[in-house]
Amino acid sequence: MLQVIFESAVQVLGILFISPLIAGIYENIKAKTEFRKGPSIFQPYYELAKYFRKESIVSRDSGFIHRNTPMMVLTIMVLLAFLIPVQPGYTVFAPLADFLGGAMLFTLASVLTILGALDNNSNFTAMSAGRSAIFSALAEPTLIVVFFAVAIETGTNNPYITNADLTANSYLFLSLTHILASIAFLLFFIFETGKLPVESNGLSELSMIEEGRIYEYGGKNLFFIRYSSMIKQYLLGSLLLNVFIFPWGLQAGLPGSIMDIPIMLLKWLVLIVLLVVLEQSIARIRIFKIADFLSLSFILSVLSVTLFVAGGFS
Repeated sequence: MLQVIFESAVQVLGILFISPLIAGIYENIKAKTEFRKGPSIFQPYYELAKYFRKESIVSRDSGFIHRNTPMMVLTIMVLLAFLIPVQPGYTVFAPLADFLGGAMLFTLASVLTILGALDNNSNFTAMSAGRSAIFSALAEPTLIVVFFAVAIETGTNNPYITNADLTANSYLFLSLTHILASIAFLLFFIFETGKLPVESNGLSELSMIEEGRIYEYGGKNLFFIRYSSMIKQYLLGSLLLNVFIFPWGLQAGLPGSIMDIPIMLLKWLVLIVLLVVLEQSIARIRIFKIADFLSLSFILSVLSVTLFVAGGFS
């Protein structure tokens, strides 16, 4: 029991501390590819500290949901940190973890963010929330179907057991079901973490989506929202690495859980380089073409399940 508690603490604390670093490394490498000096890899820590020191000022027209959404979203992300297999060692909540439940929690966080944007009586954030809801109608089902594909492929809905099965049975990675599910999840990850290059995506543009939803937040509330976004990126990326692409190399046990932290950083460096190359290679798309991108992701996820059910492709 003490070992489980220790491994849980290492995983959750590692997620909380490393997720801003991953965001900083990504921005730094992206700047280098654009021949800019770029910010320090520790810049996200400085920004989070700045937000946390400031007072949260909320409009008097804002409702209960808008005021409490940042804390609720951060709570959901911390809970997911216990459920996502960032490391192979079981956490205290590992027996209760399942893919569909995790997908529902990610969806709940997105829904709360949209409702929070609608609940402050701002036309600007409402416009961004409306666009986000349209795209989420395609993105969130993709996440659920992809998780379902992996669950039926390995015969279990527990992500920790799935991770162990995929590590032991590497032939599963060559199945068409897994390949299609991996591509679908990669496309979902690119959109969900804001890596999809969108035309006129600046802070002052009316076409922004993610920034528009949180435009009315400041101070500690903005700290909670930004921090939640970084944790979400780390959790989804760790799922992509440990379940869909390359689950090998991690170790269980007391010393192994500590050694897994630098191993995950190395995996993330490879993923970040891949994401930067993809982002620089894809031409900027118009905002309403995002639906086509997400439709492709959803079709691939459904096709992966269909091929498995049809038999002969698993």
